[in-house]
Amino acid sequence: MVAAASDVVIGLAVAVPVLVVGGGVAVVMRLRGRGTKGRVPTGEVASDAATDIELSRGAEATKAATEAPPGTAPQAAPPEVQPTEVEPVSAREPASYQSRLGKARGLLAGYLGAVRSKGKIDAATWDDLEEALIRADVGVAATGALLADLRARVKSSEIAGPDVLVDALKGDLVAMLSTAHAGLTLPGTVRAADHAGETGAGTEGHDQADSRSVDVWLFVGVNGVGKTTTVGKVANRLSASGTKVMLAAGDTFRAAAGEQLSMWASRADADIVRGSEGGDPSSVVFDAVQRAASKGHDVVLADTAGRLHNKVNLIEELKKIRRIADRPPGRVVEVLLVLDATTGQNGLAQAKVFLEAVDVSGVVLTKLDGTAKGGIVVAIQRELGLPVKLVGLGEGVDDLIDFDAAAFVDALF
Repeated sequence: MVAAASDVVIGLAVAVPVLVVGGGVAVVMRLRGRGTKGRVPTGEVASDAATDIELSRGAEATKAATEAPPGTAPQAAPPEVQPTEVEPVSAREPASYQSRLGKARGLLAGYLGAVRSKGKIDAATWDDLEEALIRADVGVAATGALLADLRARVKSSEIAGPDVLVDALKGDLVAMLSTAHAGLTLPGTVRAADHAGETGAGTEGHDQADSRSVDVWLFVGVNGVGKTTTVGKVANRLSASGTKVMLAAGDTFRAAAGEQLSMWASRADADIVRGSEGGDPSSVVFDAVQRAASKGHDVVLADTAGRLHNKVNLIEELKKIRRIADRPPGRVVEVLLVLDATTGQNGLAQAKVFLEAVDVSGVVLTKLDGTAKGGIVVAIQRELGLPVKLVGLGEGVDDLIDFDAAAFVDALF
């Protein structure tokens, strides 16, 4: 009889901690649900650090209770640990060329170091510079132009010594990348200049014109370059500056595109117009412009379906979107070609076709922090005459920044 009672006591001593730990697991599950509720999955990852702490402490409590002598009361469960939200990297470390172009810089470092270490300019110096620029995706034409200018300056004794030569190359790159039209056409900046010629002096005509027109930005490019994410990041940026944004989900062919853009709209506090899956993207853009005009939005950011640059029918459809978006009250002020920097020289072939089809006004270069070599920026600017307006230096919402020629080249060197 005594033995039976002892067995019951031991059984209780073991069972209670199991229940406590089981309750602890339920608490952890509820905490995890609260930690991720309402969060946009794009660019954000909830941390399970607190969950791991809770589970490990529960396991220690179970072990201690199991090893306790018979008849000993079980230890109390550890206090509930509230999960701490981990800040994204971009919040702790703002995107900068210096911090994000390490791979591209490493590619050039060996060649430039070899040039500087020689103490003189010889045939090997030109070979090193040529190979460095070609490998960095600057392109054959741009490389030839840069080296021809440097050779002439060395011959005229303007440049003496390898250190001066490298500095001169750096200066030439900055000059080649610096353009007068590199900045984005922000809402309202074009209208005043355009309407001044139409209505003459005075602001009354400007106000009337502004009330009837809406700026439209079109985002174009092939599949997989990051157009929808770019639209969302630009929307977030404009909204933060006080601009009233309307999004047009013109990519009606990719099933997840509308959902993805809707999440960005919620995050950026922007409105959105969506169409049916497989519907006419031109009608979506048209509806977005009409609604933006009626509700007083400043700008419409229109996503478009990714399309191969060598498919004539798809390019023709893109031309149609461009025409529809430019009808009053809409007014296309930016056509931004989104290019993946890691594609290198292949991006030039894409850019040429889009430039002819929809009159591209600038380039958004994504994934520049990855395996991109960086020199594609030079090739785009010199061979196509297109300014690079924005560059993506990471996956964070704030990692899409204005292109700065001097900062970019400085980071490479």
